[in-house]
Amino acid sequence: MLRSIGKRLLELLLFFLLLSFVSFCLLKIVPGDPVRSILRVDDVAVTSEQIEAMRTQLGLDKPLFVQYGLWLKQLVQFNLGDSYLTSRPVFSEFAEKLPYTLLLTAGSLVVMLLISIPLGILSALYRNRWIDRFSRIFSLIGSSVPSFWLGLVLIQFFAVRLQLLPPMGEGSWRHLILPSLTLGLAMSAIYVRLVRSSLIESAGQDFVTSAKARGIHPARVFLFHTFRHSLIPLITIFSESIGSLLGGTVVVEVLFAYPGLGKWIVDAIAARDYPIIQGYTLFMSVFIVSINILVEMSYRWINPEIALKGKIES
Repeated sequence: MLRSIGKRLLELLLFFLLLSFVSFCLLKIVPGDPVRSILRVDDVAVTSEQIEAMRTQLGLDKPLFVQYGLWLKQLVQFNLGDSYLTSRPVFSEFAEKLPYTLLLTAGSLVVMLLISIPLGILSALYRNRWIDRFSRIFSLIGSSVPSFWLGLVLIQFFAVRLQLLPPMGEGSWRHLILPSLTLGLAMSAIYVRLVRSSLIESAGQDFVTSAKARGIHPARVFLFHTFRHSLIPLITIFSESIGSLLGGTVVVEVLFAYPGLGKWIVDAIAARDYPIIQGYTLFMSVFIVSINILVEMSYRWINPEIALKGKIES
């Protein structure tokens, strides 16, 4: 286990260096000038001398490799730099936006689990019955409807007509309901069929048949054998969903005027705010690799055969 974690950490370091350098280079070749974006905020006439002076102040007049090296030097000192537009530390802005995205992610996952797990289990247990047909229709419609359209429908129904929930913004737990429903319903359409197919495949395994032949109670067979074995593909997709949600659900955040990471990074890209973009790249790469490490560890707990194979190979 320690060897696997160490290998993953080394992969994280190499992956981050490559990703950060590539993103740094791509930002430089994309049309746009962060200096002009900053000066445009002030809404005053500027001269070319002022533009060059600010470019020198920000270090943008140096060669690309020198800029990247200076950024890495700051990173080693646990300093991600300051935003070009707000002049605030990148880490402080990230710390302000992260709680909103975490709450939205948690709310979306709760909605998804409350819908997909029961409906997927019932579809697997009662195949080709009305509940199974209903789940197919639900999955088809849910995977076909764009998230922004679903969000507009929810706003129109719950906020405008019934006036039960706030349409946008942040403040209380009620502001989380509509965006969480928008994301959760969209994910549920995928997970319902995934849960169903994974359970059906697990139910046909030899160890499940053997457990039933030994006279183990059907509920215990389902919970500790069938359902547990079906979790491996679910956890894999689940980890990817968490990464995408924390990475920023831009459309939903903009639609509901929700101040999360997605809207934050889009505004930074539009303004060519390089420190924020590079800091965001760092956070997301570390987080995604960390999630993958936790998923790999969970495999060993869910399926002891994986851990046993690892011991034999070592």
